[in-house]
Amino acid sequence: MTKRLTLAALLALALPLAPAAAQPAPAAQAIAGTRLDVVATGEVTRAPDIVRISAGVVSQAATASGAIRENSARMARVRAALRQAGIADRDIQTSNISLQPDYRYAENQPPQLTGYRASNEVNVRFRDIANSGAILDALVAEGANQINGPMLAIERPEAALDEARTRALAAARARAELYARSLGMRVVRIVAVSEAGAMPVPPMPMMRLQAADAANAQIDPGEQVLSASLTVTFELQ
Repeated sequence: MTKRLTLAALLALALPLAPAAAQPAPAAQAIAGTRLDVVATGEVTRAPDIVRISAGVVSQAATASGAIRENSARMARVRAALRQAGIADRDIQTSNISLQPDYRYAENQPPQLTGYRASNEVNVRFRDIANSGAILDALVAEGANQINGPMLAIERPEAALDEARTRALAAARARAELYARSLGMRVVRIVAVSEAGAMPVPPMPMMRLQAADAANAQIDPGEQVLSASLTVTFELQ
């Protein structure tokens, strides 16, 4: 209940004191004074607490069935390594399975079939960022030869976004007061508030690492910016 009242309480504080019997003005009521529209943004920073990577195996063999068989065996070891590292089944999701022929090309010669390539990838989500190096090493040790990532995120951003909204509204009020003083006027009331957007910054683009690059890798979470943008309409007199 308290969390839901945060913005409402702030709006109430932003309004000048009025007699207890006064009722909120209808939204369609005309502005008697000067209208001021302010766009303000509030930002907060948080350390990411969840990492998403994709890990997979690419296998080659002379026959299609051989490529699939080898790929399945290696992928089973990769999944076992993930579970041994404490990754829950719900955080492992197959993202791609493919089988395609390999050809050798020579000048003025038709393509010659040389074998088949099978690939299998899973998306992995984990929260133990400090242990990310050990998780990546375990994947490589068990046969993963394609690793993409990381994408760092905040799993539950709403509390941080609410703080950003609060900061945006406070910034809008301060800016309105500045304009009012410059004009020799005062802020009478807030007429309307609309949210233009509230979101974390987009995740980092996925980077593809070969097995040799992924070994001994460590993920540094750093910080992410979460922002909210509001348009606030004030009445000045």
